Amino acid sequence: MSEQVQSYGQASYGLSAGERNKVLRNTYWLLALSLLPTVLGAWIGVATGITASLTGFVGLIVFLAGAFGFIYAIEKTKNSAAGVPVLLGFTFFMGLMLSRLIAMVLGFKNGADLVMTAFAGTAGVFFVMASLATVIKRDLSGMGKWLFVGAIVLMVGGIINVFVGSSTGMIVISMLAIGIFSAYMLYDIKQIIDGGETNYISATLALYLDIVNVFQSLLALLGIFGGERD
Repeated sequence: MSEQVQSYGQASYGLSAGERNKVLRNTYWLLALSLLPTVLGAWIGVATGITASLTGFVGLIVFLAGAFGFIYAIEKTKNSAAGVPVLLGFTFFMGLMLSRLIAMVLGFKNGADLVMTAFAGTAGVFFVMASLATVIKRDLSGMGKWLFVGAIVLMVGGIINVFVGSSTGMIVISMLAIGIFSAYMLYDIKQIIDGGETNYISATLALYLDIVNVFQSLLALLGIFGGERD
């Protein structure tokens, strides 16, 4: 990769505007495609109840092993023809993992409305962050290390809360997750626009994780505060 250059406060990374736009376009197309296996996985999980027993320590181990295994495989195959199928397999797995939360929320009288509200809210956050990324001229690459630290703290807090089972802890973690991963959306899209990310599979993976984390955090909060029991 060519040496990073600064131009009007914006990193160009030696890539032409056409090359950066191509990566962004391919990322958005693959991101849209990746939602289909997610929906399928979530539907199968809700319909069959296959993930209902994945609670506590067992559920945590299955999720972490599956997620990190897929992420490792995606990074290993991102420059080959296998990269897209592996990514789509990961999004199907994530749909299955989301199905337990979705099934719990659908248990409320207004559960379907809550799921749609969480989806619409996530889409709104993505639209705002994508719009901001196109108008902000300054280089945001320095945000990366702080967001990474925040994500690690969230993950550790989430693991602890699995064993503690605190509703207050879940509320705090969910609210922080929405803030951190919304900022991550801005950061990740800006990296593509500036040429800091040149592989559309890696870019899609990053944005997909941002979206999933915002969605599940919004859904958890809506279930806690807005769920109506029969």
